[in-house]
Amino acid sequence: MKKVNLKSMEFQEYCPNPVDTSGVELPIELHSLVEQMARNVHDVWAVSRMNEGWQYGDERNDQEKTHPCLVSYDSLPDSEKAYDRDTAVTTLKLILKLGFRIEKDSE
Repeated sequence: MKKVNLKSMEFQEYCPNPVDTSGVELPIELHSLVEQMARNVHDVWAVSRMNEGWQYGDERNDQEKTHPCLVSYDSLPDSEKAYDRDTAVTTLKLILKLGFRIEKDSE
């Protein structure tokens, strides 16, 4: 009887199919929200890493669990901030593409 590695098969059969949001334009009112979301994306990532025992290090080292991006958002290199902003923009565009509205309470 031949054994089949299901994890290997799942990986090989997986074909990412993200929703196309290229035609979605973010309203100007949401531009400040992007930066707030990017900061939060970074903080959520950092908390997750720290909870797994990671700490700051000059270089990423998976064995020692050190990472140079375990710093405040303001201290990140622009390339890392851009990654977090892109995550925020993609998420907001998906919400709009799916027909939802984003409104700020008047409070």
